[in-house]
Amino acid sequence: MHQLAVALSRMGHLITGSDDEIFEPSRSVLEKEGILPTQNGWIPDKIHNGLDLVILGMHARSDNPELLKAEALGIRVLSFPEFIFEQSKDKTRIVVAGSHGKTTITSMIMHCLKMAGKEFDYLVGAKLDGFDQMVKISGAPIMVLEGDEYLASARQPYPKIHFYKPHITIISGLSWDHINVFPTKQIYIKQFEIYLENLDSRSIIIYNNADHEVAEFMQKFLDTKNCIPYELPTYRISDGHYRILHREEEYELSIIGRHNLNNLEAARIVCEQIGLSTASILLSLTTFSGAARRLERILDMDDRVVFWDFAHAPSKVMASLAAVKELFPQRRITAILELHTYSSLHKQYIPEYAQCLQSADEAIVFYSPHAIQLKRLHKPDPEFVRQCFRDERIIVIEEREQLEDWIKNHQWADSALLFMSSGNFDGLDLLDITTFMAEKEK
Repeated sequence: MHQLAVALSRMGHLITGSDDEIFEPSRSVLEKEGILPTQNGWIPDKIHNGLDLVILGMHARSDNPELLKAEALGIRVLSFPEFIFEQSKDKTRIVVAGSHGKTTITSMIMHCLKMAGKEFDYLVGAKLDGFDQMVKISGAPIMVLEGDEYLASARQPYPKIHFYKPHITIISGLSWDHINVFPTKQIYIKQFEIYLENLDSRSIIIYNNADHEVAEFMQKFLDTKNCIPYELPTYRISDGHYRILHREEEYELSIIGRHNLNNLEAARIVCEQIGLSTASILLSLTTFSGAARRLERILDMDDRVVFWDFAHAPSKVMASLAAVKELFPQRRITAILELHTYSSLHKQYIPEYAQCLQSADEAIVFYSPHAIQLKRLHKPDPEFVRQCFRDERIIVIEEREQLEDWIKNHQWADSALLFMSSGNFDGLDLLDITTFMAEKEK
C-alpha cells in the first residue's frame, strides 16, 4: 500500500493516507516522499467530497470510521487489487501466483524485460537492484504482478489474485499458508482452483511440474486450459556458482539453490511467451543478483558466509536450507528460523514444520513475545515447539538478547549461517552481528 502511494504521488496525484501503526521501512519511505501521515490512527475528517477515490487495504476493518464515512458520502472505494486491475485492464497482464517463489520469479521477469529494453509496469514485494520503486504504473503495454493469495479487503474477503484476470500466469507451489484466513489446506488450495477456473480460455498457465502437489492439482486443467509445465533445468556447480547449460553454452548465475533454478525456468518461459529469445533471457539472468532478503549474502569470507532470507513457511525453509547445504557441503550449516507470521505462531500450524530443519548441523527457532502479542496469540511453550519440529537438537530462544549472546559466543570458522524470517528477529542488528562475526578469530 505504501509503495502504491509513492507511485501515485510521483505520477502527480495528491495522496493522503491513514494507518493505526506505520513500521519501517514504510515510515522512512513515506517521509522521504513527503506523504507520511502527521499522526497515526483513523481520522474521519480526512474523508471529504474533494476526494476522487479511496483505496482500501486489507487491514482496515469493515467498521473502520474512514471507510464508513467514505461510503456515507458516496466516494468511490476500490480495494488494492481492484485498483491495480483498473490500471492494467488494457495491458498484457502477467501474474506470478503460488505459495513460494513469487517475488523471485517476478523479479527475474522484470530484470529480463528491462535488459531487453521493454516498457512495462509492475508490482513486486521486494526492493530490487535497478528499480527505485516496488510499484510502477504508466502507459506501458505490459504489467508484471506478484500475485498475492491473501485477501483483498474486509469488504471483499477473496484472494487478490482473483481480481487480476491475467493473460499469462504462473503457479509455483501449493504449500498451505495463511491459516488465519484459510483454516485448512483444502480451503487454501480451493482458492487456486477458483482462480484458474475463471481465467479466459486463451490465458496461458505455466506450472511447476517438479512440485508433485502442483502437478497433481493441474491434472484437472490440462484438457481445458492452455498449460505449459516447467521443471529443473540442466545445471552444474563450479567454483561456488551455479551454471545453467543450454545448447552447449554455460550461463554462470549469482543466485543459488535448486528452487531458484526452478524459478528461473518459470521466468524464462514467460519471457519467451512475450517474444524474448532463450539465449537473451539466460544472458540477462547471469546479471540477476536476486531480490532483497532472498538468500542474500550479507557476509562472505573465505571460511564463513552468512545469508539473510525471507523464508518462513516450511517448504520455503527447506528449500533455502537445501540451497546453502548444496553450495557448501563441507561446512557446518547453522539455521536460525524466526516464527513471525500468524500461521507460523499458531499451535495448529507449527506441526507443519516437522523435520524441516533436520538437514542443518545445528538449528535455532526464535520467536518474540512482542510479535505474539501483536497477533493476539498465546505464547507457545518451547518444549511444544521442539516436539512439533521433531528434532531434539533444536534450541528454542524467546529473547533477542539471548539470541545475540548465542551468536557472539559461537565459533564460526568453516561455517555457513542462514537467518530465515519474514520479520526482523525483534530488531536484531544484523550489521552489528555480521561485523562481529567478520572480526572474530580473524
